[in-house]
Amino acid sequence: MAARKSPGARHAPQRPGAGKAAQVARGWQNLAVATFLVLAVLVIFGQTLNHQFVNFDDNDYVYGNPVVAQGLTFHGIDWAFTGAHAFNWHPLTWLSHMLDCQLYGLRPGGHHLTNVLLHGATAVLLYLVLREMSGSLWRSAFVATIFAIHPLRVESVAWVAERKDVLSGLFFVLTIWAYFRYARRPWSLVSYGLVVGLFALGLLCKPMVVTLPFVLLLLDYWPHNRLRAEAAGTQEFCVAGISIPRRPILDKLPLLAMSASVCVVTILAQTHAIQSTEAYPIPQRFAHAVLSCVIYLRQMVYPAGLSAFYRYPSGGLDPLKIMFAAALLIGFSLIAVVQWQSRPWMLVGWFWYLTMLVPVLGIVQVGAQAHADRFTYLPQIGIYLAVTWSVADWAGRWKHGRAIMGLVTAVVIGVLIVCAHVQTSYWKNSETLWNRALACNPRNDVAHYNLGDALSAKGEEEKADAEYQTAVEINPSYVKAQDRLGIALAKRGRLDEAIADFRKSIEADHNDDEAHNNLGIALGVKGDVDGAISEYRKALAINPDYVDARYNLGLALLGKRQLDEAIDCFKQTLAARPQFAGGYADLGAAYRQKGEARLAVDSWQQSLAINSNQLDVQNNLAWLLATSSDSSLRNGARAVELAEATSQATGRANPMALRTLAAAYAEAGRFGDATVTARSALELAETQKNTALVSALQEEIKLYGANAPLRQALNQ
Repeated sequence: MAARKSPGARHAPQRPGAGKAAQVARGWQNLAVATFLVLAVLVIFGQTLNHQFVNFDDNDYVYGNPVVAQGLTFHGIDWAFTGAHAFNWHPLTWLSHMLDCQLYGLRPGGHHLTNVLLHGATAVLLYLVLREMSGSLWRSAFVATIFAIHPLRVESVAWVAERKDVLSGLFFVLTIWAYFRYARRPWSLVSYGLVVGLFALGLLCKPMVVTLPFVLLLLDYWPHNRLRAEAAGTQEFCVAGISIPRRPILDKLPLLAMSASVCVVTILAQTHAIQSTEAYPIPQRFAHAVLSCVIYLRQMVYPAGLSAFYRYPSGGLDPLKIMFAAALLIGFSLIAVVQWQSRPWMLVGWFWYLTMLVPVLGIVQVGAQAHADRFTYLPQIGIYLAVTWSVADWAGRWKHGRAIMGLVTAVVIGVLIVCAHVQTSYWKNSETLWNRALACNPRNDVAHYNLGDALSAKGEEEKADAEYQTAVEINPSYVKAQDRLGIALAKRGRLDEAIADFRKSIEADHNDDEAHNNLGIALGVKGDVDGAISEYRKALAINPDYVDARYNLGLALLGKRQLDEAIDCFKQTLAARPQFAGGYADLGAAYRQKGEARLAVDSWQQSLAINSNQLDVQNNLAWLLATSSDSSLRNGARAVELAEATSQATGRANPMALRTLAAAYAEAGRFGDATVTARSALELAETQKNTALVSALQEEIKLYGANAPLRQALNQ
């Protein structure tokens, strides 16, 4: 028995010879729709090419991530695949950020451009795939258009750190296309391998696509019609008296195994970010999951008050709201099921939406957000599909339905483009982003904290401290805000208050590596070096990749002359930040104290190659090149060059710089200049009452007067 064609997928018989003309017309139609989609995306998101990075994950993902910022390297590729970073495992997303850094450096416009191009490509592909599957031009075009321009897409496209959304979305649609091609032909290993390969790439971008096998199963029902026994032959499963073809089920098993594996890896990667059941009880999580499903539907219809962060409600949820939301979900589900034969797209679209939301509904709560606009990026395609096909079906039954539908379509598209353009403008920089979030909810402690960071970066410390204070007042257990207040107190010289504040943060969260690091800094400034070392070690025990804590530990150990461990800390710091001039400078200082002259010279030369404007490093290197007891290291000409530059930069008013210049002149055989310069240094030292330096210079002047250069042990 032939399979019944699904509604919305019927094609009229073609006249002989009309096939080529129809194909050409179809090509021009596709080109027109694709052009419109690209232009709409550019109108909305083209402005992001002038936007900045924001201080919400962009730091961890791009401009503050030393591995990513280096561009594509073998070390970076290994790093992306072999570890979890920023509580995520999505290696292909990391590689895309590295490629951007390779192409654009840390210029944010290039990174934004990649997001815009990926989103535009996904929208065009979505249209082409839907049209190929359903045979419907305008319905497919409308679904793709709403996907491309809805204000809920802004967070995914205008936020560089959400590259994982637009990249995984591209492979999501490509997988659906590959599956459709595979499903309508006899079984082929190559075709199925393409499905598996594209799905794997999607999983490597963002684990949210783990539900794609279930979406493919829904598409097997409509528009593929693979779940009809008569369309699949006699190989069937029988479940509750219902015959189900075997092959569509077996096709999904390898994909489900891949999804399960990625789920395990993701949970392991997010271990430290997963919230406890004490903070978020299980009944509350399920209740909020129900509410979130309805909130996303409301935002789809009325996209007002969209924010970069929606705080999880601190109090209890309104039972009436939960009951109403549950009733809506049950009602919509029943309607979809009842219409499963006459309007199969309703069942497919509705359960596409619900199924894809499952990983982000907060049953496993990661972070403190209640919900997020970005979570709708792929799930709402199902709703667009269900609504579009249903309205078109209704319009086709009414005399003036098509005309009304055309008018409504134009109005909806126009309004959404304007709203999305305005919403995108809020992502211009960190300050505009968080001011917008506070306009939506003045009690948003996360927005106050991040606005404080944005103001601090501009040097507006008093305004920043006020935002941190407000964040703590709203949420007294907000550890990061307490840390920032502690840093502010330390900068004002109120070390005891700062230390108390950091300890309070640690009591609230023993795994707060930043608080341990900051406490170490405060203790070090106060003179408690041993206490500082202890706190740095605690921070690194929590987060071994915490580069700042590793570097600070190296500095503290250098001060204690625990040189081998200090050198190891500096080396690890430089492995993560190879362009960190200060790290090479301190490594050179450690080698100098250890008596490793050649290694000290190499380290200081690398430091100056990165940043030549380091007077202390110039002076240290010049001194070593002029006075080393190792003749193979001495270089009088280079020592004079460095020492003269340092002396000139200090206005010849620094006795230490003049002392180094005198030693350099002596090494170069210019003993007269050495004597004159050393006497100038002596006068300054006497004025400053630096008795140790006075004594040293008096001895050195005698050497230069006897035409003898200065030789000194490395660690003196």
